[in-house]
Amino acid sequence: MSSSHFSLSLAATATLLLRATAHFTVAYPPTVGPFDDDGESTGPCGGYTPDLSSLNDTTSFHVGGDAIATYSTHPQTEWLFRVTTDAEPARSSNWTQIWGVVQQTGPGNYCTPAVTVPESYVGQKAILGIVASGLDGFLYQCSAVTFVEGTNDDVPSICFNKSGVTGTFTTDASLSSQLDSSTTSSASETPNAGIAVRPGSAEGGLIGVLTTVGIMMVAGAFIMV
Repeated sequence: MSSSHFSLSLAATATLLLRATAHFTVAYPPTVGPFDDDGESTGPCGGYTPDLSSLNDTTSFHVGGDAIATYSTHPQTEWLFRVTTDAEPARSSNWTQIWGVVQQTGPGNYCTPAVTVPESYVGQKAILGIVASGLDGFLYQCSAVTFVEGTNDDVPSICFNKSGVTGTFTTDASLSSQLDSSTTSSASETPNAGIAVRPGSAEGGLIGVLTTVGIMMVAGAFIMV
């Protein structure tokens, strides 16, 4: 084996080892803190405390529909997507659920390509909290976003479903309790509410796509606390 091929093999092995030891990672939008696998169980952001007032580098997130790309090593994961505009999320209970709880079946890459947010958020900077519920409890990551008008029609190539990975809407009372809310939405409680799939990335995976009916049903499924 040549030295160049050996180096490539080492790099590929290192990537696989990182994913094998991680609970979950976020590919998009990029997270705001250093990844700490051991700290992922510490809320609200996985072991670090972002200060929204000092964050200048944010990702534009389209309120009419935008992508969230994750990678889980667990055989089954429930995802909660929430936001806060408070400057210090660690001291905040003012988290708003912006999408129905999604259950991922199968480990690997997962794409939620059309997450909607109320238009009242346009122009605001926020922390997007991604909470995973799996075999080892709650896990957390955070991204910094600025909400903009319209729909992201150019879903990032890193947002795709690994072959064999599927997703459905579900209910998860333990995740909902993270919001300290007694208010629920019937849309977020409807399993399989309009989830469909279409051909995905060059890796041969599938991208989960919400049909028009599903988007209309779940777009209003946010919870204010």
